[in-house]
Amino acid sequence: MRQYLQPLNPTKDERHKLLRNSLKEVDRLEDYENIIKLLGVPEDITSIAKEGEFKDIKIGIIGAGLAGLSSAFELRKLGCDITIFDPIEDRVGGRVYTHYFDKDKKYYGELGPMRIPISHDVTWHYINLFNLNTRPFIQYNENAYIYVRDTRVKNDPKGKNVMEKIYPQFNLREWERNTPWMELAEHGLVKPLYSIYPQNRKDILRIREKYNPQILYWDKLNIRQVLELSGLSQEAIDLLGRLMPLAGSFYYINYMEVLEEEYPLYFSYLYEIIGGFSHLPNAFYKSLSSQNPKEYDNSIKNIGKVKFKLGNYVSGIYRSNKHNKVILKFKDKTSSEFQEEFDYVVCAIPFSALRAVEIYPSFTNRKMQAIRELNYSNSQKTLFLCNRRFWEEDGIKGGGSYTDLPIASIWYPSDFNKDRGVLLASYNFNLESTRLGSLEDNIRFEEIKRQVEKVNGKRRGYLDDIVEDYKTIQWDTEPWFRGAFCRFTPEQKRIFSYSAASSEYNDRVFFAGEHISPNHGWMQGALSTGMKAANDIAKNIKKGLS
Repeated sequence: MRQYLQPLNPTKDERHKLLRNSLKEVDRLEDYENIIKLLGVPEDITSIAKEGEFKDIKIGIIGAGLAGLSSAFELRKLGCDITIFDPIEDRVGGRVYTHYFDKDKKYYGELGPMRIPISHDVTWHYINLFNLNTRPFIQYNENAYIYVRDTRVKNDPKGKNVMEKIYPQFNLREWERNTPWMELAEHGLVKPLYSIYPQNRKDILRIREKYNPQILYWDKLNIRQVLELSGLSQEAIDLLGRLMPLAGSFYYINYMEVLEEEYPLYFSYLYEIIGGFSHLPNAFYKSLSSQNPKEYDNSIKNIGKVKFKLGNYVSGIYRSNKHNKVILKFKDKTSSEFQEEFDYVVCAIPFSALRAVEIYPSFTNRKMQAIRELNYSNSQKTLFLCNRRFWEEDGIKGGGSYTDLPIASIWYPSDFNKDRGVLLASYNFNLESTRLGSLEDNIRFEEIKRQVEKVNGKRRGYLDDIVEDYKTIQWDTEPWFRGAFCRFTPEQKRIFSYSAASSEYNDRVFFAGEHISPNHGWMQGALSTGMKAANDIAKNIKKGLS
């Protein structure tokens, strides 16, 4: 695919032009308008109700991640009094988590999200609202490496190095041996998209009670089954899983997860927030903590009050039949127990965490089933603070290296620091993340150093004097998350996507988060559902007043 120049801080027109060009390159320009609409910003809440109109309405929000913060930001415009609960005391943002190695916040890495597609208009809406600066995220670098079966090659754009040095180690069919690995991947993972009629592709990015038959067909299959249906041999499937370890880690999840990212070409052009992704939730926090937030139009008067209860976790959700309200039971860091009554609640925590909350009476059967069964994928990230940017000495600035070693992938920073640098030394999913992340800290640290040396062609022990500090997160063992992000298994889109997003307790409890969106694992999913939950509450209040 031809690459076009990516500007800093792109405008909406510039981003949409890049998307349009990308779709044209893959002969899917007919999808452009639908993608723009499906990923667009929901209507502003002030078009549903007047500013300050709901001054006496109490809203409880469970979770101070992006979903909860965006809900609060919108509902505050209408004058609602809002209380936000989150068990984490020292930060907001949930799985948006930038780790800073120094007090000046010059050296940092992302333990959560680290890139933004150009088509994610809701994410860009808030980035622009808070005046955050962005730069291109470098997804591919031909000077980076592929290290498979103890063979290291440069990741050249046509895949010739892999074909010459790595292909011979696999018993490939003749046509597979003569096809670059990127084309093998496209044949197996992307080609099925073109079999879906353009008008039906919209369902890939929609939450619906019933889906069209073409979507239901692919919803039944996992990724490995689709690769087999494409005619690839088991040797080729094994090869691709090693060359693309982040994709190979998901061979047994729903193929729809691939389509959700391929249909809108999420990886064609990407961006990152300069200074760290935590700037986004921190901007929400600053605005919500201000009595006169500059982000609101000057005409918005009588905004609601916002109270943060950080270090407080919700342990129970109960329906109050007497007052048609919702009671939240919560505990503070001393484990003292309290409860408070709200007119409406936004539940903006992952179902993996909601599973530990007492719910009485139970939500509907299908909702409770979704809370029990929705699949969450694990992820492990380890950051290295290096006193020398050794990768740049080999011509690498940005991009990633891939390997069949347990570390799976290495991501190089694209910042402008010249002395030290932060390397994402290991980023992996599922089995590899559980196996590597479960090692004792000192053992895992040593293992990752040795594997990074192998991938980058350095002698054993080379990094001992270069790596000054490190930070690891394994999201599966984080107590308030118990997983990195939602990833459907086969048929879960059909069975759960609609009920997972539906309100409960007679439209008194609403839900938000990437897990109830068709954008699993992306900030867009959290932010868009947060806005939608706020709008749905506003519509429900208006309906009750009419």
